[in-house]
Amino acid sequence: MMLSSYPLWWLALPVLLLPVWWHRQKRQRVKAEALATARFLPSAPPEQLRVWQWRDKLLLAVRCLLLVTLIAWLAATIFPWRGDTVLMDAGVDKAWAEKEIAAAGFSNAARIELPADALSWLRTNERDWRSDAKVLLIARAGQIAMPARVPQFSHQTTIRTQPATVPAVAPSAAPSSPQSIASPTASAAVAVEQHIALAAPATRVAAWRSLFNAFDSAGNGARRYKLSAEPDVSTTLIVWDTPNAVPPAAWRATDWWIAPSPSAFPELAKTSTLTINGVTLKYADSPRGRLWTSDAFPPRDADTARALYDAWQLLSAAPAPAYAMPSQTFAAARGTLPAITDAKPATWLAFALLALFMIERILAHARRH
Repeated sequence: MMLSSYPLWWLALPVLLLPVWWHRQKRQRVKAEALATARFLPSAPPEQLRVWQWRDKLLLAVRCLLLVTLIAWLAATIFPWRGDTVLMDAGVDKAWAEKEIAAAGFSNAARIELPADALSWLRTNERDWRSDAKVLLIARAGQIAMPARVPQFSHQTTIRTQPATVPAVAPSAAPSSPQSIASPTASAAVAVEQHIALAAPATRVAAWRSLFNAFDSAGNGARRYKLSAEPDVSTTLIVWDTPNAVPPAAWRATDWWIAPSPSAFPELAKTSTLTINGVTLKYADSPRGRLWTSDAFPPRDADTARALYDAWQLLSAAPAPAYAMPSQTFAAARGTLPAITDAKPATWLAFALLALFMIERILAHARRH
């Protein structure tokens, strides 16, 4: 079975109409014999008629088959077109990433988002890169798993992982909010505890507490959400619902939920938008963590709370691998060929294309003679 690497080439099939149109336009002049009495008749240009012969139809079929084979070969063959490229994790610290990219000499390189299984994806798609291209992977600590064997690439591949840092906690400067709000859990012995820092005025604390109580119920006690006024080393989410206030510079967390307050977070001026379960979320990355904002913060009814819970479960990060890949560089292994699963079909198509071209030239020459 032939695999198509670039299936959009099949959209070029309408070009088969060109040889048909060309053959229909071919005309053969009617053979005329001069008669002695022709001088008494008014002159007229010779007429042309469409003449279809067996070799014309055969030539038309060969030319159509030649175009089909050419399209199939283009759809199954890889032409290396990528140059130096940076595969960058969307959640990495942008300032640190830019420093590493500049140090590696990839400032002018193209950038694409880091795929889920980066090393396997790179191995499978390595044929897209030119022979002199280099690849740089920028990721957070624990995002790239260490394979069982040392990977080999036909291009120089450099991996830079951001060192894991312990979130710093400000000793003071806590916003006005309750000291601790603990949500109930159905099974504390087996529940996973998630620490959340809540910064909100007293009038809105009840709404956030209801939300995480709903999260507890929706998860059947699998998670226990522990809310506090300040982040600690275990905090994974900071809820910032304090308008016209700037959070302490030392606060760090993987994710932030922010009620609309663009003045305190200039990063939210340029956001990406996604909609899940009817909930529209906007997000942007910053050195403090990934910032999320939505008009649904905090939810005003049970349906919105449930939709927000489902959306957040879909956005939850995958667990870190048991053995994370450290920063290192893999030299180009020239003896290693890219993993091309459809090399044989593309090769046979190339030979078929050559054979059809030769047949087409022979028939075209025979038609003229």
